[in-house]
Amino acid sequence: MFYNSKLAYKEAIKLIPGGVNSPVRAFRSVHSTPIFFKSGNGSKMIDIDDNEYVDCVGSWGPLIFGHAENHTVEAIVNCSKNGTTFGAPTELETKMASKIIEMVPSIEKVRMVSSGTEATMSAIRLARGYTRKDLIIKFSGNYHGHFDSFLIKAGSGAMTLGKPDSQGVTENIAKDTLVAEFNDIDSVVKLFNENKDKIAAVIIEPIAGNMGLVIPEDNFLNDLRTICSENDSLLIFDEVMSGFRVSKGGAQELYDVIPDITTLGKIIGGGLPAGAYGGKSEIMDHVAPDGPVYQAGTLSGNPLAMAAGLSVLERLNDDVYSKLEDISSKIHEGFQINIEKTGVNANVARVGSMMTFFFSNSDRVKNYTEAKKCNTTLYSQYFKSMLEFGIYLPPSQYECLFLSNKIDEYDIEKIIDSNLKSLQKIK
Repeated sequence: MFYNSKLAYKEAIKLIPGGVNSPVRAFRSVHSTPIFFKSGNGSKMIDIDDNEYVDCVGSWGPLIFGHAENHTVEAIVNCSKNGTTFGAPTELETKMASKIIEMVPSIEKVRMVSSGTEATMSAIRLARGYTRKDLIIKFSGNYHGHFDSFLIKAGSGAMTLGKPDSQGVTENIAKDTLVAEFNDIDSVVKLFNENKDKIAAVIIEPIAGNMGLVIPEDNFLNDLRTICSENDSLLIFDEVMSGFRVSKGGAQELYDVIPDITTLGKIIGGGLPAGAYGGKSEIMDHVAPDGPVYQAGTLSGNPLAMAAGLSVLERLNDDVYSKLEDISSKIHEGFQINIEKTGVNANVARVGSMMTFFFSNSDRVKNYTEAKKCNTTLYSQYFKSMLEFGIYLPPSQYECLFLSNKIDEYDIEKIIDSNLKSLQKIK
């Protein structure tokens, strides 16, 4: 069934570390070898063995309108005819900036970059430069890219100076990152009390997507906003995943909490590499060339990425989100019914078209500590079973489904039916 993919992987590992260019693609957390794909259209993907799958990953979020979508393909092709890059300003950058500012409540000015990691890295530097403080707070289980300051785990507990979570990250860098527990406001208060006037910013995925989907509890984000304001620290929302995905204005619009800086990615590139960070004009004016915080990028605001992203953003409206909610809620409901039918220890977390099927004994996963208790062995079996039924899921218990509006009623029925058969199979 996967003969050619296995051959392709054998060739790849000779030339590429782990055979992949991003670790989760290696399928190691599901004890398998990666599937190599050659094409996609709408809700479907085709691998190099000609197997067809209903895609529930959507390239980890960008493909809200599905694969090879006509408007986006046309925008890329037409733009490319005028050149692929100039290393100089284009009007497309200004148009993209205007659209982002129109849609995202917190953003008055925005700077384009080429990835989500670059966006969060730049946001942290800006926060430190603006506040003239050194420390940042992040949350266990939140992932903000592979910048050194983010590859930090908690030490002896959640409320502690961080320790490097990757070789190559120095203890000296790690000491400037404090780690709190998601959905635990007391852990944040304790860090502020222990580090008076030293904390530049709190960075958070307002809807956590990298320990599986974990939903913020009531008032958690509001309390963060209050604490940051009271301590003259900045609140940074990492909306690389949730931005334009859960609503036009992202999680901040959904929960009515306004951060000082927002980072974006995924959807704003329409499937091409792009990121952005933005916020209040007063803060953004500290970025070079207007201010002393330096950040640059040769391909930032690449015209192809801007054209692709605009082809998506300009079509996001209430009807799109209503359709996504209809698709996602039907799948969610079907999963819940299947859990009850089979008696499997599992629960489903969902916000809009982001979703995670947790193999967990708890009713709801609230933080990283609870997420770590999930049965990853069962997820591995489940993933491989769903793959055999032609459903492509995230190859990790700790990632999200990102559903597109190209998923039709037949796809929904197939996803739910495959879910039931897989749960019966692995029980």
